[in-house]
Amino acid sequence: MVAKEELLQRTLLEIQAKLQDLYNEFKRFTEHSNTEHLESILTEFKKTFYDALFHHISDDVTEGLEENMVEDCHMRGTCKSLLQKFLKDNASLILDEKLSEDTIANCRLKLEDMKSKAPYAQCSICFSEASKLLDQQVDLMRSIRIYVGQREERLGVSEMPVEFVVRTILEPLANKQRLQILKALAGETNTFSSLSELTDMRGGNLLFHINKLLKSGMILQRHDRGDYMITERGYTVLREITRLSSLLELDSSHSNRS
Repeated sequence: MVAKEELLQRTLLEIQAKLQDLYNEFKRFTEHSNTEHLESILTEFKKTFYDALFHHISDDVTEGLEENMVEDCHMRGTCKSLLQKFLKDNASLILDEKLSEDTIANCRLKLEDMKSKAPYAQCSICFSEASKLLDQQVDLMRSIRIYVGQREERLGVSEMPVEFVVRTILEPLANKQRLQILKALAGETNTFSSLSELTDMRGGNLLFHINKLLKSGMILQRHDRGDYMITERGYTVLREITRLSSLLELDSSHSNRS
């Protein structure tokens, strides 16, 4: 408990120092306003943000592999080092700020190539964990718009994939608590406990609804027993639902006045 309080205190002091630096920078900017100075400030903030995000992803890689790789395997250490390097190299792509579809595709092919050379059947367990961590990285990159992916063409109504829409959008959100969970994750990550307080659900009941959103790809978990966060898909769906809700409310108010 003491160690946690000391860590929290150090974190608060670091945040306070960063806020003071931010204040000083903007004060200097207002006193000596010029475009180059503003751009340098934004560049430095962006670099700090991406560096912090890279370290966050790297920590998830280490924890995920440590917890979920096969324990009783004489190659565990070697494979862990190789997979950790692969995933951290992929995480470093976040520093490029913009990723192409080919870059991500090549990363997936590289992992598949490594898996094809694995000597044992149980190797699939470790590579499954690595693949899950890679998917989480890509989802995070999508969420902050570093990786956009292939551009989707607009479909006509007749081309709508009905079963896909029901399974991945309508059914997962046809529940008040699941929509509450998605809304709560739109602005920040949340723990299982905080989501439990929000929805007034406990244990397996809450886990059932969370798993519905996880399977739909609208949210993800940083690592086993870690915080939950919204994905790009989840944010896009929530944004469109909000827009549709506003339009329907506006249409209803017009109809009532008529």
